[in-house]
Amino acid sequence: MDAISVIRAKRDRGRLTDEQIDWMIDAYTRGEVADEQMSALAMAILLNGMDRAEIARWTAAMIKSGKRMDFSSLPVPTADKHSTGGVGDKITLPLAPLVAACGAAVPQLSGRGLGHTGGTLDKLESIPGWRALLSNDEMMDVLRNVGSVICAAGDGLAPADKKLYALRDVTGTVEAIPLIASSIMSKKIAEGTGSLVLDVKVGSGAFMKNIEDARELASTMVGLGTDHGVKTVALLTDMSTPLGLTAGNALEVRESVEVLAGGGPADVVELTLALAREMLAAAGLPDADPAKALADGSAMDHWRRMIIAQGGDPDAALPVAREQHVVTATASGVLTTLDAYAVGVSAWRLGAGRARKEDPVQAGAGIEMHAKPGDTVTAGQPLLTLHTDTPEKFDYALAALDGGIEIAAPGTDFTPNPIVLDRIA
Repeated sequence: MDAISVIRAKRDRGRLTDEQIDWMIDAYTRGEVADEQMSALAMAILLNGMDRAEIARWTAAMIKSGKRMDFSSLPVPTADKHSTGGVGDKITLPLAPLVAACGAAVPQLSGRGLGHTGGTLDKLESIPGWRALLSNDEMMDVLRNVGSVICAAGDGLAPADKKLYALRDVTGTVEAIPLIASSIMSKKIAEGTGSLVLDVKVGSGAFMKNIEDARELASTMVGLGTDHGVKTVALLTDMSTPLGLTAGNALEVRESVEVLAGGGPADVVELTLALAREMLAAAGLPDADPAKALADGSAMDHWRRMIIAQGGDPDAALPVAREQHVVTATASGVLTTLDAYAVGVSAWRLGAGRARKEDPVQAGAGIEMHAKPGDTVTAGQPLLTLHTDTPEKFDYALAALDGGIEIAAPGTDFTPNPIVLDRIA
């Protein structure tokens, strides 16, 4: 077997054999296949695609490159959620303890933000003392004692994906749906969860800009999960507008705690409950009532226990940025556009995100939103408050918002998109 023949096969729109896929992934992980050769194959896959059997084999080969976790010793079923990423997407924070409060175990392996999309671990690290890095034994202890854990994935899970993901990021091949699907699902299957709910974002602030591409990605991932024995369901959800009223790390933690306390923005509550119901049904607990767990305080109790178990202080004051700048409405009327991508880039430029994985983030940086599409606004009223420790970034952040806010004439009939656009199972 050699890399050049595999590259040529896919370049010429051929179907890769199981043996070619297994060898290529293994050889690349070991360093026998060079980065430039895998880059060429990734580009050929982007241009010519893969069929379902090829994607399944590619995913299996990436899983085989590392370890698999096993939660079979837990006394309750496991359920996990994965979001393809968006702006203001803090749903994992209230969702994991909420589902645990309803009787399932949630082993939530999460990541960090890059570019305009936020990262769950960055958000939680704004809580004083909280630790993202846990050993497997520590993770199991938290799951047994609390029911939910949110932490970083270890290096042993699908190491082939870690190497290939970094390569795709710098070679213009991130958009290849077979590679996106296999990247996400190899880690989630290796994680060992019994069921998985996918939150596939659609819109300007999402990776998938249109619903047709989102459906293709969701269907591919649901098929991969099913093929590997993991009960998998996907919701397509709107990301044309940021979720909730905050985008940023500590700002989103504060909003998540409001949801767990029985309040919070309606869209965040709606999506949290929708995903919780899907997770509980997939885990075999369809009669559990997540709305009741929010109302009676049990979800908040699980949140506090989870934060404490990972070294955090749930009562500590969260970081606050040193400087603020208020963006006001330029006219009176109906707010019809608050573009998720524009808000995400602006928050990133304020210091809430990073351009490279090694870049630091500001815990207090981000954006508060005082109105959402469909709201009536008056000229001069606050629309956004920008937060940062580095006020020299305000102009750069404001430039990202150009064209991202639109106000129609008073009385304009406008209906925002629904939160959940479709379900694929």
